[in-house]
Amino acid sequence: MTRKRLPIGIQTLAKIREDNCYYVDKTRFALSLIQNGSYYFLSRPRRFGKSLFLDTLKELFEGNRPLFSGLYAENNWDWSIRYPVIHISFGGGVICDRDDLDRTIQSILRYNQERLKISCMETDHISSCFAEMIRNTHEKTGQRVVVLVDEYDKPILDRIEDEATALDIREGLKDLYSVIKDADAHIKFAFLTGVSKFSKVSLFSGLNNLQDITLDHRYSAICGYTEDDVDAVFAPELEDLNRDEIRAWYNGYNWTGTSVYNPFDLLLLFSNRQFRSWWFETGPPTFLLKLLMERRQFTPDLEHIVAPETLLSTFDVGNIPVEALLFQTGYLTVEFVEFLPGRMELGLRYPNLEVKAGLNDSLLGALCGDPNIPARRVGQLYRLLKANDFTGLHALFQSFYASIPHQWYTGNTIARYEGFYVSVFYSYFAALGLDIRTEESTNHGRIDMAVLFGGMVYLFEFKVVEETPAGKAIQQIRDMGYADKYRSLGLPIHLIGVEFSKTERNIVDFDVETV
Repeated sequence: MTRKRLPIGIQTLAKIREDNCYYVDKTRFALSLIQNGSYYFLSRPRRFGKSLFLDTLKELFEGNRPLFSGLYAENNWDWSIRYPVIHISFGGGVICDRDDLDRTIQSILRYNQERLKISCMETDHISSCFAEMIRNTHEKTGQRVVVLVDEYDKPILDRIEDEATALDIREGLKDLYSVIKDADAHIKFAFLTGVSKFSKVSLFSGLNNLQDITLDHRYSAICGYTEDDVDAVFAPELEDLNRDEIRAWYNGYNWTGTSVYNPFDLLLLFSNRQFRSWWFETGPPTFLLKLLMERRQFTPDLEHIVAPETLLSTFDVGNIPVEALLFQTGYLTVEFVEFLPGRMELGLRYPNLEVKAGLNDSLLGALCGDPNIPARRVGQLYRLLKANDFTGLHALFQSFYASIPHQWYTGNTIARYEGFYVSVFYSYFAALGLDIRTEESTNHGRIDMAVLFGGMVYLFEFKVVEETPAGKAIQQIRDMGYADKYRSLGLPIHLIGVEFSKTERNIVDFDVETV
């Protein structure tokens, strides 16, 4: 097995092939798209290979056959025809406002004109120039044009917290994209990619002929690496790495079909030989955290979201469902699909340990108003669990709640609802990437939280003393026989009743029994 270069950060097919890098062949997907339609849209999280796939389409249409030696497309594509390609990418830089957007688009259009050796009379009006480019290119080459748009939504997402500016930018992009539908007679193929899917009534009102393949099971693995890809392509890199651990940390993304690994994570793992949150660390979800706090999200519920497909496809400035944001940005993925009369519903889950641990670590910092507070304590929780030290566990959590600044409570409504205390507790454990089951059903009721770790089972019940008499938490675990569900595992089972006080803003009772 010969090792090759790892294509970390490389987004062009030519560089990957010419520099002898590992390459997972996605050309079968490209040919399927071309054979079955003309206008497509794909949403995938950041750093998932969208730009590379678009570049692969570009090289395919332009007929650069040497780059496809040994790939599926080599013997399944008509290399005698070359199509002109207009490639638009908003991946570089940050758009500040509408004027900045217009200047950027004009620069992109000029670059394409130079590359295609055409000129436009319309230089001031963006949509007119774009339409003229498409017509002139078709007339000059005799072939219909291919339009590829990468990171179509990034200018809006760059300014998503500034609603007025984001809306202004959206209108500018709508003006550009509407040209594609009107130029149908001159277009062979069009493909747009991005992170989010803005509703057709906003950004895509002028481009409603796009076929959205985001949740098409046939294209679930169009980006990312499958199990077979890892075995066949990256076999030389697997030595001395635990395959089950790789799977638990980085696999699990699914769009109703084949599950895939996060490609960015795998490449960094193979390069550094360390399990870390490589993908998560490159873009902390600041806007997402802010939205979750504003919506008073009960963090254990993030493992139990069921939503209609229409909701997950809804994304618009000033009206962003939390479920859609979590799903489209890659923090939740599809667990199951249920078809109901006239609709499709999807159950969502964390894709893997990296996302579960990383997101809950960030949530923990947001919940207590200071990201540095949990950073110093999460490792201590792990060590106390390893030692089975319940006294230390109680002291750790009391100290943690006590460390949250008083002024943070007075300035945030989230601390006024009972789920805040449980959310903090849950995210503390989830930040370690532990095996946590929340709201698991038994024949008598639902267990608030179960944790399986180090050959032990920990069953938690939470109560707020202002609403329930003291001592009820541990009593409920006993009375409901929650431990019975886990006895077949043959492991020690610890029953833990945790009671909070909204007045004290802390734990006031922490009872432990072992059965």
